[in-house]
Amino acid sequence: MPKVRQQAADLVRRGWSTRKVARYLGYSQGAVVKWWKRAEKIGHHPIPTLSSRPNHHPRELDDKKIHAIVQKRFELRRSSEVVHKALTEEGISVSISSVKRTLDRKGLLKKRSLWKRLHLGKPRPDVLNTGDLVQVDTIHLMTKFGRIYVFTLIDLYSRWAFARCYDRANVRNAVDFLRRAKLESLFQFRCIQSDHGSEFSQHFTERIRVSHRHSRIRKPNDNAHIERFNRTIQEECLDRLPKDVKIINEKLPQYLKYYNEKRYHFGINLKTPMQIIKEVNTSY
Repeated sequence: MPKVRQQAADLVRRGWSTRKVARYLGYSQGAVVKWWKRAEKIGHHPIPTLSSRPNHHPRELDDKKIHAIVQKRFELRRSSEVVHKALTEEGISVSISSVKRTLDRKGLLKKRSLWKRLHLGKPRPDVLNTGDLVQVDTIHLMTKFGRIYVFTLIDLYSRWAFARCYDRANVRNAVDFLRRAKLESLFQFRCIQSDHGSEFSQHFTERIRVSHRHSRIRKPNDNAHIERFNRTIQEECLDRLPKDVKIINEKLPQYLKYYNEKRYHFGINLKTPMQIIKEVNTSY
């Protein structure tokens, strides 16, 4: 058809009337007139077939609903499900799929990076001795000039903990933190557990040379011990210090010595982590 339309336009250019061309090709005169008008715009080229797809869907969302979805997203800064729930309570009738589609078109959905490497899940080991499962995490502290990061670690069996502050949360610093923790500990790490932060990505797994597992998604209890330690170290130490990497690293060893050697823990029957470690060492 594009070539037939071009042929009709060429015949009109030669001086044929649109009626004569229509009779010659077997089409209506109105169709030939439309082809000729389009040929005047595109020149001596085949006239393509226009899509019959409608410009608007008969059930598409109006501009008011689209504006409400976008505004609610900026207001709540939550997921599509939360935005849909809030709009429903306000009397705005819209489906959850329409909310997701609208936010996707506006570029307001946080999608998984195409460059992030996948990691396979590993079963959670039984904690029967020191080092069987060691949890690591990162605390984000706000400063006037940005953020600083405190890497934290705790052994689930003895509750022995370690922490150090860095100016960036990346794989390099995470590996350095784990290396320092190994030097300070009196036992070997057999399995490391972390969340899905970028500093604990697949590159971290390949560099630490220790079994590494990630916590399950939407299972906050997987990291309960390290999260409780994060709260404790913030309340008892970090909140009292200036938000400076050098100062924090100078004060952390004093607090960690107190935490591991003098502070009693309910989770280990009001003992200290060092007492548990000594009991394990003497048993062997």
